[in-house]
Amino acid sequence: MTADRVVFADRVALLAVWLAALVIVLPFLWLVLDVARRGIPALSLDFLLEAPRAAGRDGGIGPVLVSTGLILATCMAVALPVGLGTALFLSGLAQRGRTLGTLVRRSLDILAGVPSIVFGLFGNAFFAVTLGLGFSILAGGLTLACMILPLVIRTTEAGLRSVPQEYRLGAAALGLSQTTTLFRILLPVAAPALMVGLVLGIGRALAETAALLFTSGYGLRMPGSLLESGRSLSVHIYDLAMHVPGGEPMAFASAFVLMAILVGLNTLTFWIGDRSTPRRRLLQ
Repeated sequence: MTADRVVFADRVALLAVWLAALVIVLPFLWLVLDVARRGIPALSLDFLLEAPRAAGRDGGIGPVLVSTGLILATCMAVALPVGLGTALFLSGLAQRGRTLGTLVRRSLDILAGVPSIVFGLFGNAFFAVTLGLGFSILAGGLTLACMILPLVIRTTEAGLRSVPQEYRLGAAALGLSQTTTLFRILLPVAAPALMVGLVLGIGRALAETAALLFTSGYGLRMPGSLLESGRSLSVHIYDLAMHVPGGEPMAFASAFVLMAILVGLNTLTFWIGDRSTPRRRLLQ
């Protein structure tokens, strides 16, 4: 192959890479700008603090934001410890029980492909009816925890498996306990992958609608406890857009707030993960 053909091939490959990037970036920018254009005019401090009125056509989203935060906190409080523990088992201890480890992985792969509406039906039947939680924030948070567990576990496992085996062997040679090795070596090194799993889990939980329709309910009042019904921001957007005539401006304003929360949480999470990595600490 001549030098001219090599240069031409490189330019074609570079152009293809740029086109692939634009295919991802342009729809995202279009979506953000469209939501911002329609939603920002309705935004104000009162919109963020007041309760909805007239089925959401007027007022704000104060109770909805509180309910969303409580649902997300409940979800993460359950999903993170269970996900981390399962990922630790799969990345290390499963070597002693390969059959059980394989069964867990296959189960996670199947659960990852289950539609969210099925999780909603399961959450309604088990948490709301069998456990007697009813339509409540607690039932919604537990349902979301079950739904995001496959995502959190698999990304965390991948991060833990990416840690070089020499780190584990070196810690064992120094006589470090498994707890010290985990918290002082494995988790800091695997922090970027853990942050990715956390961000993906938060993103899916915040954007979920179908599962919460059957579990957390439609309550618009300020929740007094986790056992009360609470409407999440995604359910509120769905209801305004589909069931409330004249609710489109408030729906776009709520959608803009949801996107701003997602972007803010993603930025904060990756910043914390970047600051917590051993390489960053050594450079400082």
